[in-house]
Amino acid sequence: MSGTKLFDPTLKGKLALVCGASQGIGEASARVLAELGAEVIVLARNESKLEHVASKLSGNGHSLIACDVNDHAKIKARVEQEVSKRKQPIEILVNNSAGPKGGPIVDAKPEEFSAAFTQHLITNQILAQLLTPGMKERKHGRIINIISTSVRVPIPGLGVSNTVRAAVASWAKTLSLELGPFGITVNNVLPGYTKTERLSSLLSASAQRLGKTEEQVADEWRASTPARRFAEPEEVAAAVAFLAGPLAGFISGVSLPVDGGRIGAL
Repeated sequence: MSGTKLFDPTLKGKLALVCGASQGIGEASARVLAELGAEVIVLARNESKLEHVASKLSGNGHSLIACDVNDHAKIKARVEQEVSKRKQPIEILVNNSAGPKGGPIVDAKPEEFSAAFTQHLITNQILAQLLTPGMKERKHGRIINIISTSVRVPIPGLGVSNTVRAAVASWAKTLSLELGPFGITVNNVLPGYTKTERLSSLLSASAQRLGKTEEQVADEWRASTPARRFAEPEEVAAAVAFLAGPLAGFISGVSLPVDGGRIGAL
């Protein structure tokens, strides 16, 4: 914090990589990081959506990588290309990816666990290995993982997701212990019910399984949240921005819920 204004959250001069940035929480995170001055690389599969997101970001110097997060060789090559072109390291990494489909854990096929593990934990690991050398050089880095409140309290009907998200949380905690001496923090953001396409798909699946309307299920989910509403993606992105900035330099290894008070645990 030496030399930094206490209430100055600027990210000017920082380069950020935001995964899953074509919509929802990823898109909102890219927007708020750009508003704080960061140059942002947005990554997702849908190139046309990414072009739209990148064109709307505040400031200059933004770019996109259209790539499936499961194509690890392509991700590595494209990220290395971006870093080489800009001649500066990526100091902010936001790991974010769509969750696995719902369903009871007893019905999940082994390959569903393997696919989810690869998409979430292995992709995170590859990006962390790729970017931490540059962060170490700068003696500064922020790794932020968008996961789920299920790492605190498992969510019924999301067996594969509960399992894999918990693995990511444990990975992140371990990584925070190893990278702390280099000025790199590693934290998790745990969104509650948030207005995204993911929430819409879960509402639809739950309504079908329970024989209810989507609005009935939505009312029940809102009622289970003390705030009595769903979060806006920007409210989760605000937590990402805080953890990415200079004010959070002494916060590492934590899982921060953004859930309107829903988690029934300390």
